[in-house]
Amino acid sequence: MEFTVYILFSESKNKFYIGYSSNLQERIIRHNQKSKGFTGNVNDWKVVFTENYESKDLAHERELQIKSWKSRIKIQELISKN
Repeated sequence: MEFTVYILFSESKNKFYIGYSSNLQERIIRHNQKSKGFTGNVNDWKVVFTENYESKDLAHERELQIKSWKSRIKIQELISKN
């Protein structure tokens, strides 16, 4: 099974969201359904970056690495390199 690390962007929130999933399309649908949580109050999340990994552990490790940057500029640089 393959896992995808992804970055979403919401125009209305002007925010990024970083996550990983084994089924990206289904996960995006869930992010865009209004519900509780960080992504739940808007429905304009768009995929702006993806990386694929062969294991859940590697994908989770990469997700945590990107989140640890806590830098919008560094995230934008990663996106623009892709």
